[in-house]
Parts: sequence; structure tokens; C-alpha cells
Amino acid sequence: MSATQAALTELLPLAGDTFDKNKVTPGVLGFIVFAALALAVWGLMKSMSRHMGRVDFKEAPEAGAAAVAAPAAEKAP
Repeated sequence: MSATQAALTELLPLAGDTFDKNKVTPGVLGFIVFAALALAVWGLMKSMSRHMGRVDFKEAPEAGAAAVAAPAAEKAP
């Protein structure tokens, strides 16, 4: 057995079957990662809502409709 293999077996006790596979939970780190992702999604949705509220969209008239409306506007007065 080389020194690297010996070090790995000492440093990685979970690599073997020394733990109960039915009791493995995400733990505190899993909760922190999930909470951070939830806060990031909430912030992105709030930012998107704010940016969509600032959009001023006015649809340009079609080219054919503008050509028909122009002569009618000249004859009206």
C-alpha cells in the first residue's frame, strides 16, 4: 500500500461502508445552499418585475395601415 492510498483511507472515512446509508441527510450545508438559491431566485424575480414595469412598449403601425391612414387624414380637414 502506498503512502497516498494510506492517506486517502485515513482522510476519507465515509468512502467505506462505515455509515448508515438510511440516515444520510443534507444537513446544515444543504439548508444553507437551498436558502441561498431561494434568496437568489426571489431577488431575480423582483428585479425582473421592476424592469418589466419600466418597459414602455408602443407598437408601430404596419406599413400598409400607415399608407391607408395617411390619405384619409389629408382629406379630413
